[in-house]
Amino acid sequence: MDNGKELIAAISQVAQEKGIDPEIIFEAIEMSLVSACKRQFGQQADLRVVIGREDGKYIVYLQKVVAEEAEDPETQISLEEARKINNKYEIGDVVEMIVVPKDFGRIAAQTAKQVVLQKIREAERERLYNEFISKEHDVVTAIVQRRDRRNVIVTIGSMDAILPAGEQMPRERYEFGDRIKVYVTEVKQSSKGPMVQVSRNHPDLLRRLFEQEVPEIFDGVVEVKSVARESGSRSKVAVHTVHPHVDPIGSCVGQGGQRVNIISGELRGEKLDIIMYNPDPVKFIASSLSPSKVVTVALNPHEQEARVIVPDHQLSLAIGKEGQNARLAARLTGWRIDIKSEAQARGTDFLVFEEPEPAPVEETVETTETATQEYYDDEYYDDDEYYDDDEEYYDDDEYYDDEYEDEYYEEETPAT
Repeated sequence: MDNGKELIAAISQVAQEKGIDPEIIFEAIEMSLVSACKRQFGQQADLRVVIGREDGKYIVYLQKVVAEEAEDPETQISLEEARKINNKYEIGDVVEMIVVPKDFGRIAAQTAKQVVLQKIREAERERLYNEFISKEHDVVTAIVQRRDRRNVIVTIGSMDAILPAGEQMPRERYEFGDRIKVYVTEVKQSSKGPMVQVSRNHPDLLRRLFEQEVPEIFDGVVEVKSVARESGSRSKVAVHTVHPHVDPIGSCVGQGGQRVNIISGELRGEKLDIIMYNPDPVKFIASSLSPSKVVTVALNPHEQEARVIVPDHQLSLAIGKEGQNARLAARLTGWRIDIKSEAQARGTDFLVFEEPEPAPVEETVETTETATQEYYDDEYYDDDEYYDDDEEYYDDDEYYDDEYEDEYYEEETPAT
């Protein structure tokens, strides 16, 4: 690049278009030219390249240390030679000489082009990453582009994102050009640029949609306390407010059900139950089993277990199809729920919980570690016991059976 002004103009244009500081490009070109010049002057040579910020002219400086005798010509200069340049030099001083590498114009042009292109790529990656890291754990609109095996590739603005098979809603089909709302679960940097992963079945997708559609939630007047979701089928949302004149359920439903219908439509008709949260677990559990009525709730706080009695004619309604209503209520409240009808519970001690046996008191406690281990014994915190796979109402595998997934991805066979 013979004309320095052309270089200045090119750097200014790139910096403006890509949002890069021009000084970053200048410094990168200077460092690259140093590396190129070392091929001629030696890898140990101390070189410095300066590009004029106004005229674009290159100056290459070679720095050497003054020594009595130059044992290493790449890095040292003899005192005699140094004083030919300036008789004030002493041993240990650094002499800086202007040098002109062979074929420097061509090297400079190629280096400048490579550096500018590299900086453009890096700036694009950094810009995209900074743009999307702020969208992490938020809802955005995406456009379906194509399928990559079982994954779906969508675009968010100018960026591609991955909707993995495990994050897709059951039985939902994605066609080219479809506009869908997705929840950004992860944004990370990679050697190929930022990687964005999104979800359609994450519970927080529902939470964020309510924030977008319900101003009272967005403003903090109404709070979403918990969400239990079986995507594509049914979800429960517990809402709460401390403002006595605000109806949290009515705010979420909207006039004529407008707000909740918009959210349900975005989730392909997913049914939404909006529940009033209550700090009293008895009242909260009773509400969570809506639309069923509840007669009595008994709690066992030690096991985080609740036993519920419902009217005889509403047992199936309380349990729900394949146990879905009870299962969602348990997730929403955080309590394990066992349900019986009045006829089933009559004459039994269903509502009576046995008091847990007191833990044996050791005469001596050797260490704090031993005491802590005893307190967190598996007897009280065994996840397998809490989420008993044999329990009809809590078997997640029953709902997410492979038959749904196989049905969704099964290729249609033409009729004969």
